[in-house]
Amino acid sequence: MENDFLKGRTILIVEDDLSSRLYLNKILEKVGVVILNAGDGQEAVTIALNNPDIEIILMDIQLPVMDGYTALIKIREVRKDIIIIAQTAYGLLGDKEKILNSGFNDCIIKPILSQNLIEKLIANLKRK
Repeated sequence: MENDFLKGRTILIVEDDLSSRLYLNKILEKVGVVILNAGDGQEAVTIALNNPDIEIILMDIQLPVMDGYTALIKIREVRKDIIIIAQTAYGLLGDKEKILNSGFNDCIIKPILSQNLIEKLIANLKRK
């Protein structure tokens, strides 16, 4: 089964909205992912730099303390090869271009559907 590809992999979810974070956790728990959580950009940087087993970061763009773009830059200074996928409510063409040009590997538009998320994670890991 394709979902077994994610089993045991470590993913950091960076989301300040608690209900959105819980929703993403539920989706990923079902496929056996090891989940770490951060509620703001600064916390995301700290967790990413202290956990070398993280393979993917799902990063919200609009975060308190430090936004997703700034967190991306700080993480990339040390962990250049980590997959960082932006999650955003802004799905306009220019927004997606800005996200990808900023150094994110990919982006997913909210509301996030479970099957779309799983497919995007698998595709990004296989590309690596």
